[in-house]
Amino acid sequence: MSERRLDPSGDPGHGLPAAWQPPVMPEDTRRIGLDRNTVEGAWVEFASLLDRRRTSHVVVAWLALAIFVVPVLLTLANLFR
Repeated sequence: MSERRLDPSGDPGHGLPAAWQPPVMPEDTRRIGLDRNTVEGAWVEFASLLDRRRTSHVVVAWLALAIFVVPVLLTLANLFR
């Protein structure tokens, strides 16, 4: 059995990767007062993290669009009846 060597901190070599940094919000969103702690800013941050090269991200984007658009279309349909 091999001996496990510990770092001076007591960590067996499974150190955390570099600290995660949140994405930088675009300047125009910060200028209007949005940050990741506001509901709208959180949505902007979520949408900015989606990558169109990943199929799962494209599916999530279409589902989010449907969640927002379908209620609007149903409301408009009821108004013009």
